[in-house]
Amino acid sequence: MSKSTNHSPADVDSDRLFQDPYAVYGRLREEGPVHQVIGTDGLPAWLVTRYEDVRQALTDPRLSLDKRNATPGGYRGMALPPALDANLLNMDPPDHTRIRRMVSKAFTPRHIERLRLPVRRAADHLLDALSEQEQVDLISAYAAPLPIVVICDLLGVPSSQRLDFRAWTDALVAPDPARPERARDAVRQLLLFFTQLIADKRARPADDLLSALIAVRDQEDRLSEDELTSLAFLVLVAGYENTVHLIGNAVAALLAAPDQLGELRADPGLLDRAVEELARYDGPVPLAIRRFPTEDVVISGVTVPAGETVLLSLAAAHRDPSRFPEPDRLDLARDATGHLALGHGIHYCLGAPLARMETGIALTALFDRFPDLSLAVPAQDLRRRPSMRSRGLMALPVRTKHL
Repeated sequence: MSKSTNHSPADVDSDRLFQDPYAVYGRLREEGPVHQVIGTDGLPAWLVTRYEDVRQALTDPRLSLDKRNATPGGYRGMALPPALDANLLNMDPPDHTRIRRMVSKAFTPRHIERLRLPVRRAADHLLDALSEQEQVDLISAYAAPLPIVVICDLLGVPSSQRLDFRAWTDALVAPDPARPERARDAVRQLLLFFTQLIADKRARPADDLLSALIAVRDQEDRLSEDELTSLAFLVLVAGYENTVHLIGNAVAALLAAPDQLGELRADPGLLDRAVEELARYDGPVPLAIRRFPTEDVVISGVTVPAGETVLLSLAAAHRDPSRFPEPDRLDLARDATGHLALGHGIHYCLGAPLARMETGIALTALFDRFPDLSLAVPAQDLRRRPSMRSRGLMALPVRTKHL
C-alpha cells in the first residue's frame, strides 16, 4: 500500500489556489494520486487528483454523500436548517433516486429546447442595456442576471420576486471568515424566501416546476416538506451559481485566447464542442461535492478509512495529460467529451442540458453583438472569488468597442 502524503494547509487553502488551482493541484497530481490534506475547515481530508481515479470515484457506491456516514467530528460543513439541507447533494439511493426522478422531466433535452428562444431573448435584452457603454463588468451586467431570468422562469418565480441571489450565494459558497454572520443571514433569508414562495405557489399554482413539485408533495405525498423546500433551493442556487461562473470563465478564457475566439467566430459550428472544452479548461467546480466512504476504500493503492472526507479534484483531473493531451492549452477543436465538469454517474448534474444551452447562447449573443469585445485589464489581473467550492470571477471588466 502506498503511503499517503501529508501537506500543510497552504496546499489546499491559499491565494494561489484560488487564483490558479490548476498549478497547485497539478503539482499534487504529479507527486501522487491521493494526498492527505488539511481542508479549509481545519480538518483532514483525502484529495484525489488523477482523471481515472476521480472518474471511478464519482461512480463508486461506497463513497457516500450522506453526512451521517462521516466520522463523528470529522466533518465540519456549513450548518443548514433541515428545510434547506434535505437536498440531492446530501443523499444516496434510494432517496436520491426517488427525488431525482421527480424533477428530471423538467430538464429533458426536449423541455430545455423549448427554453432556447426565451433564453436568447433574455440575453439580447441584457446586451441592449450595454450597447452604449464602452466599458462594463460582464459578470454583474450579463453573466449573473441571465441565469437568474432562466432559472426563475423554470421554477415560476414572479418577476416581482426575482432578487439578486449573488449576494446570498457568495455568502454561502465563498464565506468571509471575518464575518460569519453574513453566511448565517444568507441562510435565514433564503429559507424565508423559499418558504414564502412555496406558500404563494400553493395559493396560486401555475404551469411551472415548483407548482408541479408542490402537487407531488400535497397530492401524492412522495416528498416531505423539507425535501420540497430543499429541492427548490438546490435547483435555484445550483442552477444560478454554476452557470454564472461557467459563462464568466468561458468569456474570460476566449478573450485571453484570441486565436481560439477567432476560430469560433469563423466557424459557428464549433460552438457545441467549444462549450465542452471551455467547461473542461476552466469549469465552475474545482472539487466535486465531498464524499464519505462507508467502508475502507483503496484508491490507487492508498487506503482511505471509512467515514473520512474524500475530495475529488475535477480541476486536477481536467488537466491530467494522460487523458487530455496538452491540457493547459485551450483548444476548441479538442474532443473534450468525458470531462467531469458537470459530474458523472448517478449524481451527474440534472441541469447539464440547460447549462450547456445557456452558455452557448450567452457566448453567441455576446460576440455577435460586440465583435470587438476585449478585456479591459490584463488577464492575469482578473480576481477570483476566494472559494474552494466554486471557481468564478469577482468581476470581468471588458471593453465593448475599440477605443
